[in-house]
Amino acid sequence: MKVLYVCAELFPFVKTGGLADVGAGLPPALKALGCDVRLLMPGFAELLAEATSLSNVAQLPGGRVPWGAAPALPAADLALATLPGFELPVYLVLAPDLYQRRGNPYVGPDGQDWSDNALRFSALGWAAAALGQGLDPHWVPDVIHCHDWHAGLAPAYIRAFADAGRDKPLTVFTIHNLAYQGNFPGAEFVQLGLPESYFDMNGLEFFGQISFMKAAIQYADRITTVSPTYAREITMPQQGHGLDGLLRARATSLSGILNGVDYQVWSPATDALLPNRYDTGNLADKALAKRDLQIRFGLAPRAQALVFGVVSRLTEQKGLHLVPQVLTELVRRGGQLALLGQGDGALEQSLVDASIQYPGQVGVRIGYDEASSHTVMAGADVILVPSAFEPCGLTQLYGLRYGTLPLVRRVGGLADTVVDCTLENLDDGSATGFVFDDLTADGLLSAVRRAMVLFRRPDEWAAVQRHAMGLRFDWLAAAQHYLAIYQSLRPGAQLPTRAV
Repeated sequence: MKVLYVCAELFPFVKTGGLADVGAGLPPALKALGCDVRLLMPGFAELLAEATSLSNVAQLPGGRVPWGAAPALPAADLALATLPGFELPVYLVLAPDLYQRRGNPYVGPDGQDWSDNALRFSALGWAAAALGQGLDPHWVPDVIHCHDWHAGLAPAYIRAFADAGRDKPLTVFTIHNLAYQGNFPGAEFVQLGLPESYFDMNGLEFFGQISFMKAAIQYADRITTVSPTYAREITMPQQGHGLDGLLRARATSLSGILNGVDYQVWSPATDALLPNRYDTGNLADKALAKRDLQIRFGLAPRAQALVFGVVSRLTEQKGLHLVPQVLTELVRRGGQLALLGQGDGALEQSLVDASIQYPGQVGVRIGYDEASSHTVMAGADVILVPSAFEPCGLTQLYGLRYGTLPLVRRVGGLADTVVDCTLENLDDGSATGFVFDDLTADGLLSAVRRAMVLFRRPDEWAAVQRHAMGLRFDWLAAAQHYLAIYQSLRPGAQLPTRAV
């Protein structure tokens, strides 16, 4: 089975969040199950700089299509690339006018969205549809698996070809975060090259705008999201961001599949970014990682201090506006905070101010780098993920593997992966972290206090750590679920033969 995986990010080449980690983990796992997988991505400068080979495939089609005019794109080619350390072929959309820019994939150096993002990412969807129509005659996908709004027009273009009587590959669309929808002014519809009838409430029109996310939800054959709980949450108004009605209408085509973790990268026993490695057999050596973290983040090197870690975007979505509100009590009770992240300017400043107010107890680094994130994950005792909503979350999964117990709010994938340290769960050995419900400072502080109580019982704390570290959320399990979806859409297709 040939699977085209369409995305905008791929670790370690282009990354703004967890989407890049999924791109690095899921396609190789599908290959291990016997799928013939290729990626399709925009030709960002970071990818072109790393490509070790680049062979031209074809020019993206323009001009007339069966229903009218193709997208109004600048000249663009499709090339096949090889990236170092990544085993799968990657198609790149070569359009310098769209992708060769300073800044991250979505915003410029000024922090503002690129004004032509609708056109930039319509090119990605158009390239996916063109491959589905045989643009590369040597490789035509059976399934086109699109990820987040950046690839959201692919199912719409593919449906337009099908409506015109052309062959139609199957489409699967995965929602990684419904809050980011790719909404643009309705006036930009004319440049997208879609049938006029698609700009409708039963198409991709969304309160007078174009919505790439809605387009994919409307036109994809199957919809997935990244945890079972989030799949339920997004069908309700509080988490549905205006699309809950459509998602309820498509509920029989919607399912939640937990993301996985690449344990070759995230494992304390083999982590190349750690000077002191450990595992369940030498858990006492985690104390060395803790001391290293305290020194690097300017914290007093006290073994008895319960260190709370944060590695995150600093936004209200992540619930981190609550952290400054509980710091006084956290420090008063002997806790410390090591925080790595960037985002909202006011929140950044409040955290920096807290580090000045509580020297040696609060350490803050504004920014992100991979080595520091591993230092926090290994050295902290608790990893804080108090999110307002969290589709899946990878941070808590990393924390489990490192014996850094997650403290999370009961939402989305956090609810699916962390078992609260209640007396009952401690007694039966299922506990793995600390869970709270109310998105308030009091709600967070109640979980912080429970963590501090358990930390004073080292034998029980170590038992929870060992159980958490023994859990596995690997990509192979996720890939098996996705393969079952592909197969359900094409029941007569030959099952892939698992790679040896």
